[in-house]
Amino acid sequence: MQVQSAYASGMQGLQSAQQGLAQATTAVAIPDQQKPAVSASTQDTVTLSSQAMSQSDQTSALIDATQSVNQAQASTKVIEAASETVGSLIDIEV
Repeated sequence: MQVQSAYASGMQGLQSAQQGLAQATTAVAIPDQQKPAVSASTQDTVTLSSQAMSQSDQTSALIDATQSVNQAQASTKVIEAASETVGSLIDIEV
């Protein structure tokens, strides 16, 4: 087992989680005012369907954000384990 590769994997996972969280929070933060407004009298099934899709997209983005947080926590544990392993192999504490 290479300790350096474990550390590199942890860092790569942490960077991936950061990018995923940034994308998910951006998807949630897009205000609904940027979407074209439709009057209540002209709403049809397609418009209502697109609004439901928008809510579904936000829910999906929030789930992605939670997954990114979990990935970041797991990657942090990998980095900590790699650091402890290096410390025990060299007989020093980091």
